[in-house]
Amino acid sequence: MNVLSLFDGMSSGRIALDRAGIKVTNYFASEIDKYAIKVSQHNWNDVTHIGDVTKISYRNGTLHTEVGEFQVGKIDLVIAGSPCQGFSMAGKQLAFDDERSKLYFVFERILEEIRAENADVKFLLENVKMKQEHKDVITERLGVQPVAINSNLVSAQNRYRLYWTNICEITQPQDKGILLKDIVEVAVDSKYSITHFIGGIARSNYVQFNLNGKGNNSQSQRCYYVTSKSSCLDCSAVAKIIDNNVVRKLTPEECEKLQTVPVGYTSCVSDSQRYKMLGNGWTVDVISHIFLNLGRS
Repeated sequence: MNVLSLFDGMSSGRIALDRAGIKVTNYFASEIDKYAIKVSQHNWNDVTHIGDVTKISYRNGTLHTEVGEFQVGKIDLVIAGSPCQGFSMAGKQLAFDDERSKLYFVFERILEEIRAENADVKFLLENVKMKQEHKDVITERLGVQPVAINSNLVSAQNRYRLYWTNICEITQPQDKGILLKDIVEVAVDSKYSITHFIGGIARSNYVQFNLNGKGNNSQSQRCYYVTSKSSCLDCSAVAKIIDNNVVRKLTPEECEKLQTVPVGYTSCVSDSQRYKMLGNGWTVDVISHIFLNLGRS
């Protein structure tokens, strides 16, 4: 199978294909973040990086990129997690007016160029929960309804995402019932600890706590009991838990487990870069669940 991955990040799609048992002939990855590329190259020797997505085109069986031309013939699968900042309910919701989220149209252009030569090409587009009006635009343009899947079915993380795909009819993954206590490490370096003092009132599965004497309800000062699920990982705030009466950050390895990424997969870069790319990435077991349908479609 020839695969084109746009906004590839750390090649979570390559992990998912491998986990789903899909044989990959060529995996072309468009990514510009040097740390994500480093992680991908550290783990895979069959991923070809092709640079800036805006400089990619396809015609006559040839993939044209800023690093050269690749005569691939037919591309079988196009996958993408286009930037979500403009759609996120937590942001300004500029949608297609946001310079990052308007890159959706680059994905659509490339997909249409490939469709012109292979009408049966499969695709998968992932993005965040968004306003209905924005979701409707993408749905109409792609011609398929999105499937909403929460990563909490396969992970100890609440992560609601939308998936537009023509890879057969997608069902919900089986609920594995995983909680934070199932993924936390036994011995954690004290550098991840924040405070031994927990204040505030318990609310559902989290409590507020005082950080430098200033507690509030923001994501950065919210922590979760290990008997619950964590909040959604993102690239700006590291999730926090109460572990043996200590408020601490999740370790990068624990975040890898929340994204169902192999432990140590991102270890070749700094902790800050690991947190960032894991927050931006895919929950691999959700993607592999979808890819299991490739052989049936």
